[in-house]
Amino acid sequence: MNVLTILDPGVIDWSRAQFALTACYHWLFVPLTLGLALVMGIMESIYYVKKDPFWKDVARFWMKLFGINFAIGVATGLILEFEFGTNWSNYSWFVGDIFGAPLAIEGIVAFFMEATFIAVMFFGWHKVSRGFHLASTWLTGLGATLSAWWILVANAWMQDPVGMEFNPETVRNEMVSFAAVALSPSAVMKFLHTVSCGWVTGAVFVVGVSCWFLLRKRNRQLAHASIKVAAVVGCLASLVVMGTGDQSGVQIARKQPMKLAAAEGLRQGGEGAPFSIVPGVEIPSMLSILATHDVNGYVPGIDNLLEGYTAPDGTVHLSAQEKMERGRLAIDAFSRYRQHRATQPGEAAKARQELTDHMEYFGYGYLESPEQLVPNVPLVYWSFRLMVGGGGYILLVLLAVVWLQRRGLLETTPVALWAGMLTVPAAYIASQAGWVVAEVGRQPWAIQHLLPVNVAVSQLTTTEVVTTFCLFALIFTILLVAEVKIMCNAIKQAPDVRREA
Repeated sequence: MNVLTILDPGVIDWSRAQFALTACYHWLFVPLTLGLALVMGIMESIYYVKKDPFWKDVARFWMKLFGINFAIGVATGLILEFEFGTNWSNYSWFVGDIFGAPLAIEGIVAFFMEATFIAVMFFGWHKVSRGFHLASTWLTGLGATLSAWWILVANAWMQDPVGMEFNPETVRNEMVSFAAVALSPSAVMKFLHTVSCGWVTGAVFVVGVSCWFLLRKRNRQLAHASIKVAAVVGCLASLVVMGTGDQSGVQIARKQPMKLAAAEGLRQGGEGAPFSIVPGVEIPSMLSILATHDVNGYVPGIDNLLEGYTAPDGTVHLSAQEKMERGRLAIDAFSRYRQHRATQPGEAAKARQELTDHMEYFGYGYLESPEQLVPNVPLVYWSFRLMVGGGGYILLVLLAVVWLQRRGLLETTPVALWAGMLTVPAAYIASQAGWVVAEVGRQPWAIQHLLPVNVAVSQLTTTEVVTTFCLFALIFTILLVAEVKIMCNAIKQAPDVRREA
């Protein structure tokens, strides 16, 4: 296989679209799984401590919705992983020794852990002790969280490739430090940020459904008890999201400055860079504070990154054109090494050294123009604002719900109940927008600085990819409609859980 083949742009665009389609559908199910696992674990813990059957019934209701969501989420997740082999085989060949490790661990350890304990959780209420059942509930949630951990380790490595070396003999990148890959700062922060977003989604789902119950004046005790747990979980998780989002911004500024510049629509950077709320409305120096934690910190803009610049500390950053030229030197050196390694060891050694000297620019050699390094700025810019705006709305509503419920005013405040229901779509919109920022913002890279998407795809025809795209779109839509219908029926048929008199 030749990983250096550049393929038809139609195949590239449709392969990206298919992967985006699968990822977006999959992420409709994952955050709710993570969030409901935490909420129902807390509810069953309350039942275990208080021995109040009311809390057992409350936990069992949310477990039912968890199970519906979990079952359909698994289907999209499996397809997503297989697409690395079907649509991105060059990528898989080039970095499969590294990228495949966390995916394999996720499948062998985390997924089977979920599959084992979820059976006890659903069917073991009257067959195992209360303590064992509680442990099974928490271990199901832990399995889902560990699954997310390994998937996010793989994704973080694509954003910040560490712990590997390129082997020109095999034309593959090989792992040299598993710890560097699994515990990189990017992986840790991406995990904390993404999982806490899932906790928020699960919490607002419970709050939203409970607010619907209160508006309909039914299942009142179930609703109030659920809100007491979920609203507090959502508030605390939102604070974690904010903190990890701040740290993620600092990491992006260091590792992926073009993504940050695109998210801000910043053409010309500088010291004391302003933060754009919307076009024409800015907060002075705020971007520098967010990106560097320094009011006078230097933040490069899109033009600076393309043209090259010298940072205030004297560090010289090459222009895009210079990086492309060095990348082509690396590709040429690689070709000469492969040509001479068997017959001219001296020439091969020189070529290998030249490849090593320029390897960090290897991926740039496949770009045709510096403008390819600029992602879709309007899409990234507005997605970032949807993410932040949606998160802010959710936190404000949850705080209001907590305050009103503690004062006994929630049921008599329809505006708050409607706002609580609207947090559910807000959470999904903000979550999807966050992934748009993360993935579209790093284009054109499949692996940051190392492998652009135009050499990562499989050697397929456009017709083949279009056909599977349409097929998956149909299947996923049917699954989504089925889940929503089943969920709505389960909510409408919810038992009127009451405390014993």
